[in-house]
Amino acid sequence: MPDDSNLVLKPVPLQAESPPIVLASRSSARRMLLESAWIRADYRAADVDEHAIRAICRAQGHDAGHTALELAVAKARHIAAPPGAYVIGADQILTCNDTWFDKPETLREARSHLRQLRGRPHTLHTAVVLMRDGATLWRHVACPVLHMRAFSDSFLDRYLQVEGDAILSCVGCYRLEGAGIHLFSRIDGEQAAIMGLPLLALLEALRAQGILLQ
Repeated sequence: MPDDSNLVLKPVPLQAESPPIVLASRSSARRMLLESAWIRADYRAADVDEHAIRAICRAQGHDAGHTALELAVAKARHIAAPPGAYVIGADQILTCNDTWFDKPETLREARSHLRQLRGRPHTLHTAVVLMRDGATLWRHVACPVLHMRAFSDSFLDRYLQVEGDAILSCVGCYRLEGAGIHLFSRIDGEQAAIMGLPLLALLEALRAQGILLQ
């Protein structure tokens, strides 16, 4: 048989061979976003006390955007990265009126969160930072607004049954790439930012650093 290996289209690299990029996150959604943009990166989970950082920021009177940035910086600093690597840290805080929401720990808590958000708009303060050797090179906060429709209790029961424990890792208790899209009447903002990483702004920052082609 003829060798057809040369007929396979191979990705054309859009980034420099070095230095490496590291994403300080265990989020599969953030990893998927980078991979879909053909960004080669290592993925390392950062072990930080998010609740303590949030509590300190709130006690100091910081808003949700500033707090999300502090969380992103903490994650980027608390991983082992090779010298010279560019480290991406990211985090999200959801606010509805003056209430800050954490990820739910149980489906019962998820149900309570969704009932509070039902019929109201809420904001996702999505922060991303780019660091190198401990120095912050760039930071950004995107604030998409999502309008949750006034769904019925029967729909909520079915939704929780369909999604199950998958939503326990999601602030807001939804995945737009899944059944969560049914919760909304309108969405204002970049979908990547809603999923946890403001990708357009990050790509521009990587280009400014010479990591991606201009």
